[in-house]
Amino acid sequence: MANTYHQVYIQTIFAVKYRKALISKEWQATLFAIIGNLINETNCKTIIVNGVEDHVHCFIGLKPVVSIAELMKTIKSRSSKYINDHSLTPQRFEWQEGYGVFSYSQSQIANVYKYIQNQETHHKKQTFRDEYLSFLEKFNVAYDEQYIFQDLT
Repeated sequence: MANTYHQVYIQTIFAVKYRKALISKEWQATLFAIIGNLINETNCKTIIVNGVEDHVHCFIGLKPVVSIAELMKTIKSRSSKYINDHSLTPQRFEWQEGYGVFSYSQSQIANVYKYIQNQETHHKKQTFRDEYLSFLEKFNVAYDEQYIFQDLT
């Protein structure tokens, strides 16, 4: 669209169903590359995709014509299909319902990139649940505890 300019940066965070540690180091890089390609196929820009065995962070340059809900539906459904089609987990792989999405300004890009890049080191000190709750609090997002990512009961 002519004369339409935008600068929208978002970080999305989503977890393996029941926060199971199913994302193996053996195929983790491949999964993150696939997720990055899925983002790019929507005409958004992948800045970085990284995570650990139970969740993923994506930092994205969002096109204003792309719905965040549709983008996340695409990322989660097509990446889980890839995992299941290639039998990468012993049981059927699923992402947890829902996700977190947080917006950033241009001045925060380097810090967010570094934060996502260092997920493995970061999670030696903080659990995913604590990390996720800290995002919700930092961004003043109202939430209901019962809807925070579920553990296997």
